[in-house]
Amino acid sequence: MSLSETQKRYLRGLGHQLKPIVMVGEAGLSASLLQEYETTLAHHELIKVRVKVGDRVERDALVNELCAKGKAELVQRVGNTALLYRPNPDKKKIVLPNP
Repeated sequence: MSLSETQKRYLRGLGHQLKPIVMVGEAGLSASLLQEYETTLAHHELIKVRVKVGDRVERDALVNELCAKGKAELVQRVGNTALLYRPNPDKKKIVLPNP
């Protein structure tokens, strides 16, 4: 899945008022965190994740790993917060504009 810039702009607009739901700390990606992440992403489709680790390289690696494990698309990353999107094929809540 690849999002166009128009779709990313739309999702950023929707995500602006969201609060981070999933918090990744120094412990990294534990099994329970990944399970909660998967459940939350399936339910909401668009979530904010706060990654509180050392430097930018570590944050980027964790965000990329979350995207890969959850088959999600990174919409935006600002500082410690990432906005992730994955459509739910069973219950679509977000209808994306055409690219």
